[in-house]
Amino acid sequence: MIVDQTRFDQAVASFDALNKQDPNLEVSDGAEYPKELLYAQRMSAMLKRYASDASEELQLAARCQHIQRWKIARASYPMTKVGYHQWRNELKSLHADIAQTVLREIGYDEAAITRVCSLVRKAAPLNDSEAQTLEDVVVLVFLESYLEQFVTAHSDYDEAKFIDILNKTLRKMSTKARAAALTMIDLPSGLVSLIKSLVEQKDAVK
Repeated sequence: MIVDQTRFDQAVASFDALNKQDPNLEVSDGAEYPKELLYAQRMSAMLKRYASDASEELQLAARCQHIQRWKIARASYPMTKVGYHQWRNELKSLHADIAQTVLREIGYDEAAITRVCSLVRKAAPLNDSEAQTLEDVVVLVFLESYLEQFVTAHSDYDEAKFIDILNKTLRKMSTKARAAALTMIDLPSGLVSLIKSLVEQKDAVK
């Protein structure tokens, strides 16, 4: 439930204004969009489809999940597993810091700001239902909107490596979200059978 719709709309508009500065563009349905603005819109739309009763804090966290992500380049860190995790941790801090500044300026109270930042930083406990919902939405957006281009970009991966990546991705999801992946979203047509098989295997394990 949105406590103050005007304030919420202002927060979303502020997040979007920052993401419109993204110099990286992506084409969707024949139109060009700043990459992180499009991602933010997809996150909000998926959250509405998947969890229409999401709290205001969760809706805000979804909208600013990748805010101004381009400001910290992957190339700034070693191209190793350790370097990758350092980069991701810096991004989480960046996103949370920006969200905190925006929400405080708009007039959100400290409890709401702390909650949004905790979700964005992925600092909530593993059994936090909203944190899991946010993770579910992140993966659903990836599967529907980015998986196909990921496969194309990594055409050098053999089948075993690709299946391992998919299994690790599906492992992040709740049982509800894995079911949604097969019924609620549009999967790349060439990967439907594989993903369905992996989901069924995973959910068959007790």
